[in-house]
Amino acid sequence: MVELTVRYFAGARAASGTPDENLALPAGATVATALTAIETRHDERLARVLKACSFLLDGVAVRDRATPIPPSAQLDVLPPFAGG
Repeated sequence: MVELTVRYFAGARAASGTPDENLALPAGATVATALTAIETRHDERLARVLKACSFLLDGVAVRDRATPIPPSAQLDVLPPFAGG
């Protein structure tokens, strides 16, 4: 098993209803696996937000959702931010 802490920011936090949560995923899980598990736990509102999000895995930007998740990892869910 892989333990993953998911932290939600801004609109993702609002859509999930929580600032963070822990997931237990099968060994060999990827970021795509984690996103599927997240969508299963929450409603379509979060699923819509996730489509526009970027992700950090242990502080490193995820470009490929096939990226494997290491043990005891942290995934940050970052929706687009406005600002200037």
